[in-house]
Amino acid sequence: MKLDGKKVAILIAPRGSEDSEFAKPKEALEKAGAHVTVVGLEKGKAKTVKNDIDPAAEYDVDQTVEAVSAEDFDAVVIPGGTVGADKLRGDEKTVAFVRDFFEQGKPVAAICHGPWVLAEADVIEGRELTSFKSLRTDLINAGADWVDEEVVVDQGLVTSRTPDDLPAFIDKIIEEVAEGEHPGQSASV
Repeated sequence: MKLDGKKVAILIAPRGSEDSEFAKPKEALEKAGAHVTVVGLEKGKAKTVKNDIDPAAEYDVDQTVEAVSAEDFDAVVIPGGTVGADKLRGDEKTVAFVRDFFEQGKPVAAICHGPWVLAEADVIEGRELTSFKSLRTDLINAGADWVDEEVVVDQGLVTSRTPDDLPAFIDKIIEEVAEGEHPGQSASV
């Protein structure tokens, strides 16, 4: 599928986003023709990790979350990493940024611990999704219908469990971005 002309934001924490869950979707979206913007909490470089512990790589932050709007993009991707996702969900501007994608009916993709940000944004009540297994109770308590599947799509919301699920996750992200806005993707579901 071609994503020429599509603009996708991919979030990254200053330190702690899981490298494969950041780098592989970014690379696949760019290969499909999308313009991908790395959106971080602060300017400069952001360091990723492997397996939540080992240093992995360093990436340039293209824009800070306070300098962008969901209106600027067609979709957003939220990588996991326990520490990275926790930093993202603890930032009010990031949470509001993600919530705006739901309000605008745009695709949102979150993997592993990334759905923590969705719970914080209060957008998962009544939605079917998956995540890293330790988030199950958190997400159920936030109103989600949690399932243990490699990838789950619910009205433009794409979720997956772990880096092992990246091939299916990436395929569904590309499919949902190509489809565009989804009327059922809203913050009031």
